[in-house]
Amino acid sequence: MTGLTWVTAALCAATLSLVACQTSRSVDRSQLAGIALADRTYAVEAADWGISPRGTLLVGRYHARTPTAVPGARTVATADLLRLLTTDPSVVLVDVLGVAAHPGLPQSVWLVDAGLGKGFDEPLQVKLGGRLAQLTAGDRQRSIVFYCLLAECWLSYNASLRAVALGYRSVLWCRGGIGAWRAAGLPMTPAIGSW
Repeated sequence: MTGLTWVTAALCAATLSLVACQTSRSVDRSQLAGIALADRTYAVEAADWGISPRGTLLVGRYHARTPTAVPGARTVATADLLRLLTTDPSVVLVDVLGVAAHPGLPQSVWLVDAGLGKGFDEPLQVKLGGRLAQLTAGDRQRSIVFYCLLAECWLSYNASLRAVALGYRSVLWCRGGIGAWRAAGLPMTPAIGSW
């Protein structure tokens, strides 16, 4: 088991419960409409560890504290993401966690390992560009939200940078990811790979 896979599996078991990681039921976004959240932060999604934003991909050591912002993207808190998902059904929600058998946010597209790689000039960038074009019907103004496990995961940060580099103008980064969503008591659904 790789270091990232082990850390992710351990965090899944510790913070989300192993049962939730393996047996979540499918949830439709319309089921979120009646849920109200307090405007507060969940888990450590707003923690500022003094890390400067960077416009280049982090390579390796993906499980580490992140900056509070991604250049060219907007950081979205869990309560704001819930409101967005219930008011705009066209939002594309992308899970980039690189581990199997985990719960995700409702109606997410799981693009396994989309936050890996070394730069914006490699085959993964082209592959992600093609998949995002399908998901947005070619509309680079359409909102795309990237998330991963926790605020201590660079995979969603990197994927957000990739989308910005591809010319998407409404890129959102859900920094708290699955951990903050779960801490807010929001429903989860099984992650389904979609490359």
